Amino acid sequence: MTQKTPELEHLLAGYRRFRETGWNRRLDRWRALNEGQEPRVMVIACSDSRVDPAQIFDVDPGEIFVVRNVAAMVPPFETAPGHHGVSAALEFAVQVLKVKEVMVMGHGMCGGCKAALTQSLKGTAPGDGGFVTDWIALLDDVREEVVRTHGTKGREAEQAMELAGVRQSIANLRTFPFVQRKEHDGELQLRGAFFSISDGLLHVLDKQTGEFAPAV
Repeated sequence: MTQKTPELEHLLAGYRRFRETGWNRRLDRWRALNEGQEPRVMVIACSDSRVDPAQIFDVDPGEIFVVRNVAAMVPPFETAPGHHGVSAALEFAVQVLKVKEVMVMGHGMCGGCKAALTQSLKGTAPGDGGFVTDWIALLDDVREEVVRTHGTKGREAEQAMELAGVRQSIANLRTFPFVQRKEHDGELQLRGAFFSISDGLLHVLDKQTGEFAPAV
């Protein structure tokens, strides 16, 4: 018999609401999705529980293909042995689903970016922070400039790190040959975005200026 906990009960209550409002009232939509998915956008976002892309963009099921990880990072293209989860999802979205846009969305108050900035988990063993440390080492190169300009403490430095993380992930996207090719041919657009938890505003990276501006 399944042991019921308050956490499980909370999830099941939400599931029951979904069956009433998200499933039964939208059977046509779900029947169409049963035949396959055709999202036009891939969103790479943080695992943070406060920044759900489907909620922020108010999209229906099947509209966006989402990958979430600590700090919304994209690793550079590499073929070394290992489990390349983000790379596999990117390959599937771009090559199989043929999405038209890939958006990297960072956010305010990001714990992963703060750990990268402060190096607070450096030297920890796997299971005690070591896995996180290895992952956010993807930010080491951009961290140097942030620290040189803003230091390692305070909200200004933290936000600079969060924005730098988005830019770095976009740069890493362009190391994938199939992304390079499709972007060059005009078949794929790469976007950067930043969601501010404090005021709920979305900022989009301007390709010309390299700066983030509020979405309109």
